[in-house]
Amino acid sequence: MIQYTIVTGMSGSGKTRVIRYLEDMGYFCIDNMPPALIPKFAEMLSSVNGNFSNVALVIDSRLGEMINELITQVNTLRERGYDCKVIFLDADDETLINRYKETRRNHPLNNPDGLKASIEEERQMMKKLFTFADIIIDTSNLSPQDLRESLKAMYENEGHKYELKIKVMAFGFKYGIPTEADLVFDVRCFPNPFYVDELKHKTGNDKAVQDYVMSSSSSVKFMEKLCDMIEFLIPLYVEEGKLSLTIAVGCTGGKHRSVTMANKLGEFLKRMGCSVEMLYRDIGRE
Repeated sequence: MIQYTIVTGMSGSGKTRVIRYLEDMGYFCIDNMPPALIPKFAEMLSSVNGNFSNVALVIDSRLGEMINELITQVNTLRERGYDCKVIFLDADDETLINRYKETRRNHPLNNPDGLKASIEEERQMMKKLFTFADIIIDTSNLSPQDLRESLKAMYENEGHKYELKIKVMAFGFKYGIPTEADLVFDVRCFPNPFYVDELKHKTGNDKAVQDYVMSSSSSVKFMEKLCDMIEFLIPLYVEEGKLSLTIAVGCTGGKHRSVTMANKLGEFLKRMGCSVEMLYRDIGRE
């Protein structure tokens, strides 16, 4: 059964950050869906194949008078057996005012009497949702990191364990450095099978190429140091709250040395028990 999370609350309280964090956790997120469509949307998702086990909907004061409708539709989902929780994000007036001053954005209600009047109007408007919510998070004194940790702890306590997902990518420098990479390693200084006739048309997925690349003591030492560094970094990334990490390993063309080293690193990470996805961006290029 699909689990639904409704994220609502005061403008400026951190709803956008929460949705981003939930997306990092693998949630399918939608911004401001009309409440009347929520049950129909749930029926549609239940009838199609796809990775929709967790869905989050962000709802804010732009709904206006439809807030009562939202409460009705959430109750409808629950009556139909769906797991649906409502998270209300709040912050004190002073914090909200300071946040709007920092971002220089207009409040969505744009009350003619100014920002404080807009906040007071919205707080009155959202009163029913505040009372209806399953979880209330006051972000007044929470840093972005604290907010992320609160969410992780909340969902892990419910049995949803979110681990660091690691992508190991082999690529060719002549095709450009991958912009999504968090860490980039250059392995162009190691033995190049491209200049060996019987290996030229093979790739780092072939044992003969791997044996050739790793025949150098420098290659072996590099892998030892690389694995040692990654093993040191991973707990730090997890502690910081990072949920995905892309490690890119590059050679000239992205077929031999980079693929070999990426495979070695991937094997090491799997032995550590990490969730690993292997990518060979340029392996099919001429």
